[in-house]
Amino acid sequence: MRRFLATVPVLLVVLLAFASAATAQAVRKVAHVGMLCPNLCAPGPVSNALSDELRKLGWLEGTTIVIERKEAGGRFDRLPTLAADLVRSKPDLIVAFAPQPVRAVKEATSEIPIVMIFVADPVGLGLASSLAHPGGNLTGVATLVAGGDFAGKAFGIIRELLPQAKRLAAFINPSNEVHRLGLRDLLSAAATLGFQLDVIEVRKAEEVPGAIATAKAGGAEALYVAGDTILNSPTSRVSELAVQAGLPPIFLAGARESGGFISYGPDYAALARRGAHYIDRILKGTKPADLPIEQPTKFLLAINLKTAKSLGIEVPPLLLARADEVIE
Repeated sequence: MRRFLATVPVLLVVLLAFASAATAQAVRKVAHVGMLCPNLCAPGPVSNALSDELRKLGWLEGTTIVIERKEAGGRFDRLPTLAADLVRSKPDLIVAFAPQPVRAVKEATSEIPIVMIFVADPVGLGLASSLAHPGGNLTGVATLVAGGDFAGKAFGIIRELLPQAKRLAAFINPSNEVHRLGLRDLLSAAATLGFQLDVIEVRKAEEVPGAIATAKAGGAEALYVAGDTILNSPTSRVSELAVQAGLPPIFLAGARESGGFISYGPDYAALARRGAHYIDRILKGTKPADLPIEQPTKFLLAINLKTAKSLGIEVPPLLLARADEVIE
């Protein structure tokens, strides 16, 4: 009996130690993730896909994961301050969407893991050493395939749609590093397909009406809108104003979301889901440098027949047959 009583304190100490360790482990399971968005971190097809995939992987917001969101509202001058705020909160990792937010976070920390989503050329931008071995604290998913001649394919669709067209306008945002890098490819693709290309810079939504007028006055017969947070936002009204001007808009974004006539680009929702897997693996201990950057495996063609009808354009049957989505 005495021997039993003597061992009770020892057992209590051991049990308390296990309980303490279990409690600490439970606390550590609640991951703290920062998120930097170029516009709003609002619900939508892409953000919903990311959240849904995280739930499937066991990360329930408010239960096993806490997400601290910072929104630039389209004001890229605010990105360095927002990135610094996230770094000061010491999250387990930071998710950043689009080139400008990714650059801001990358410059704010070299220690906190970064998962980038929707950056077309991370190697060309100097954000990663290579796709296979990104190095440093950043990895994630790219939006274009390196060397995939995306501009040529997009302009090829315009040529099928408007076989007699001679002049195109292209909207780019000069503050988007990817646009500057890809300008040579745009010019080359246009020349190959027999288009004269007018490149028009648009830095903010307020410049869109004037840019549409410039494109129309220059004799453009279609408008190519490069992938960009400002240009692809419904609040910029690019598609609406282009259609009103009789200028068919072709987007590198979802036709349904942008209201565009035709869109051709990667499956953004699928890329967001892949981004969730990067978040999952890093939170479970994998280093970003050990995770190769993924490229898209599927590109989607969407055609809005309502917009086609309003523009008086008949979509060729072969092009319509290739569409992944037809909006009627």
